[in-house]
Amino acid sequence: MMSNLQKSIVDIFVVKGSAKLPRTKPGFANIVEMESTPYSTEAIKKVVEKVASPYLLLQIKNCDVELGYLALERWIGVARQTAATLLYADRYKKVDNQLKSHPTINYQQGALRDDFDFGALILMPSDRFKQAVARMERDYQHAAIYDLRLHLSELGQIVRITEHLYTEAETDLRASGKKLFDYVDPKNRAVQIEMEQACTAHLKRIGALLTKKPQTIDLDAPHNFPVEASVIIPVRNRIKTITDAVLSAVKQKTSFPFNVIVTDNHSTDGTYEELKRLSGEHENLIVLRPDRHDLGIGGCWNYAIMNEHCGRFAIQLDSDDLYSGTDTLEKIVQLFHQERCAMVVGTYRMTNFNLEEIPPGVIDHKEWTPDNGRNNALRINGLGAPRAFYTPLLREIQLPNTSYGEDYAVGLAFTRDYKIGRIYDVVYLCRRWEDNSDADLDINKVNANNFYKDSLRTWELQARLKKNS
Repeated sequence: MMSNLQKSIVDIFVVKGSAKLPRTKPGFANIVEMESTPYSTEAIKKVVEKVASPYLLLQIKNCDVELGYLALERWIGVARQTAATLLYADRYKKVDNQLKSHPTINYQQGALRDDFDFGALILMPSDRFKQAVARMERDYQHAAIYDLRLHLSELGQIVRITEHLYTEAETDLRASGKKLFDYVDPKNRAVQIEMEQACTAHLKRIGALLTKKPQTIDLDAPHNFPVEASVIIPVRNRIKTITDAVLSAVKQKTSFPFNVIVTDNHSTDGTYEELKRLSGEHENLIVLRPDRHDLGIGGCWNYAIMNEHCGRFAIQLDSDDLYSGTDTLEKIVQLFHQERCAMVVGTYRMTNFNLEEIPPGVIDHKEWTPDNGRNNALRINGLGAPRAFYTPLLREIQLPNTSYGEDYAVGLAFTRDYKIGRIYDVVYLCRRWEDNSDADLDINKVNANNFYKDSLRTWELQARLKKNS
């Protein structure tokens, strides 16, 4: 049998009964069936023992797959051209017996999230695969494939083939908005711990791990802010929710003066008129409407924090959401003073429009630890809510003028140098409903969002490499 394997160009490792493979010329491919996807380090090492051909096509996702016409030959052709350590491809997805295009995105240096969409199949030169596995120092039950590709990324380039080379049966039919929170679902906690360990080890190997004690803020210095805190609400066309959001803010009970600054981004559904009505009833509500029309959510934030009315701390409230009680601001500001941190992140509860709890329930971001949270921030999709900032520093760093990822971008920048405080009691209600901007996105929008966040991670990774050099 070994003599036959040695004649092959590629060994194809697929889950038993899941793959429909085309015929190839004799001696081109050898098929090895696995009992399941090799998520564990032990399973990956068993693959190493059976690899005998120059290339390895490995199934990394439990679903039915069907290779396209001459797809295997094409995959290996590009591998020879590029000398990449890992190659993945665009694909079709079969849903209700209909084929739908499912493009992926290019891999970047900072694409450190463990849910990067490679699809069900990846191709590797066998020598690089074996080299990467030999470097794996830890035994994982869940994170072996993630660990493998991080090692492969250190050994060379990861290449996307922008051609549809196979078809994959869709197994997760949830809307994109429901997949967003998988990484904070308590049932996935054991998996996430391993993913963090693998990511941290990677950052250490490449010289991007932050180990020095983060800076604190001097809150004893004189200041001339009009109030201690400002709630910042950017909004456009949220007539159904803006009143609830504003009232949950203006009714906060605090030991310090505060205000609420709403940047209305030229609403056309009556939101602005409702805000003006509310401002007549609440003197601490300030409604801004920019002269310009090119602002995203980040731009609206910048417009508010640069305003003369902004307080010493700027605290998030999305126009869909509410504070969970009247003491949210008090808890946040107290923590700023207690820990002298530059940023505070709270805990939120997921609810439906009627404020009834929905899965996964309370999101406390336990993946954040005082020692390693700022490193793990490069892997996860967000830091939590509500987010609150020391305004002088926020004015210096600023948010990108986008409507996706702007909060993540500024959070990464803060975590690079400064202490972050965490509140693990629920202080915020994240309301999920059909009008959420990310409720159900098509694949092209999901890809655009993911590529942008990977870009943010890449730039931040480069900043940390520079900081450590």
